[in-house]
Amino acid sequence: MELLYLTILLMFVVTLLILFYMHKSPFTDPNLPPGKMGYPVIGESLEFLSTGWKGHPEKFIYERIKKYSSQVFKTSIIGEPTVMFCGSACNKFLFSNENKLVVSWWPDNVNKIFPTSLETSSKEEAKKMRKIFPQLLNPQALQRYIGIMDTIAQRHFASDWENKTHVTVYLLAKRYTFWLACRLFMSVEDPNHVAKFAEPFNLLPPGIMSMPIDLPGTPFNKAIRASKFIRKELLKIIKQRKLDLAEGKALPTQDILSHMLFSCDETGQHIAERDIADKILGLLIAGHDTASSACTSIVKYLADPKIYQRVYQEQMEIAKSKSPGELLDWRDVEKMKYSWNVACEAMRLAPPLPGAFRETINDFVFNGFSIPKGWKLYWSANSTHMNPECFPEPEKFDPSRFEGKGLAPYTYVPFGGGPRMCPGKEYARLEILVFMHNLVKRFKWDKVIPDEKTIVNPMTIPAQGLPIRLYPHQP
Repeated sequence: MELLYLTILLMFVVTLLILFYMHKSPFTDPNLPPGKMGYPVIGESLEFLSTGWKGHPEKFIYERIKKYSSQVFKTSIIGEPTVMFCGSACNKFLFSNENKLVVSWWPDNVNKIFPTSLETSSKEEAKKMRKIFPQLLNPQALQRYIGIMDTIAQRHFASDWENKTHVTVYLLAKRYTFWLACRLFMSVEDPNHVAKFAEPFNLLPPGIMSMPIDLPGTPFNKAIRASKFIRKELLKIIKQRKLDLAEGKALPTQDILSHMLFSCDETGQHIAERDIADKILGLLIAGHDTASSACTSIVKYLADPKIYQRVYQEQMEIAKSKSPGELLDWRDVEKMKYSWNVACEAMRLAPPLPGAFRETINDFVFNGFSIPKGWKLYWSANSTHMNPECFPEPEKFDPSRFEGKGLAPYTYVPFGGGPRMCPGKEYARLEILVFMHNLVKRFKWDKVIPDEKTIVNPMTIPAQGLPIRLYPHQP
């Protein structure tokens, strides 16, 4: 069996090599940015990915900036000719030219793992989602969510943290953010039902960033199978919700799923069940992966007693102002200013998503270099977050950076920027702050592995998931 797999893999690689050499080389323009394309097909993918696996995602960027004396350089990643755009000026250019010169782009793995239909692509589905996001995540809707977030957080800490001496933060943060997403998007809150979804969801990110080899046991194959399972379960929930709405057992305004069932597309037709399943799937992924990475990084930096004490004081003032059993509300969250500065600094040092791709839709010239149509562009959060010109002493954890007049434009980009800025940014802020509130009023802690490295795979996470020792506060 192993010999069969090796033979198929060899045939796959040979086919890619043949296709690569059959096409006219896109690298012959004399005015391209400096850089090298690496090996045929795989390019410099291994170097790019391995720096993240080894805990130094910025290394790939800064080594080449130094080597080429340029913040724009060419490479080849996951089989695509790519130009790296590094720095605030590059961020400004890309974010300002969305849908003019560049559009968002994902590897082909995404369309294969998340097939929408024969007529549409995941890119088109994402555009539709961005149109309805403002309706779903506007300030009025978010204010209604805070009490629910607090309820879920209290249940989460009661079941998964209390009466424990040691926990692994990343696993529990994912459980919290996923439980919350299931409750707010679909009104699914039974822990057993949530757990049934959570396990296959954990197989999706590794598949997206893997080689597209659809053989049993590969990350890509596991991700495809997980996506099919999740979509099948979502369709069951959607069909049941339609019956409940028809019988008056559910409310049209109770969650995002009900909202979608009552919504219409551009032609005035109700959205098809399969399309709703695709959209909910996308929301569940967006609603918990990056937030769980951020929550984990925050816990890591709150292990510093000085940082912890200021957050604790701020959160306990809010806790003492509440009546017994009273839930957090919008006014409480608005008081968590230092806590949010801590969260922002944690996301500067460990951006949940270190960067993202764009695709050029027209030829253009930037910094004197020709960028051909069809090439991929990659912007990196670390190129500014770890730049001493943007953030003095960039390795130092300093929440005061976010006080006063704020930061220079296009330097702090954990949520992207421009038209493509994450539409769930405010949702993420609320779920993170509710998590911090419920955590610090219950526990102090220290790290089991003091110097645990941070890796990217593909989210930014501690290599061992951040195991900590818990010290509950006395009543």
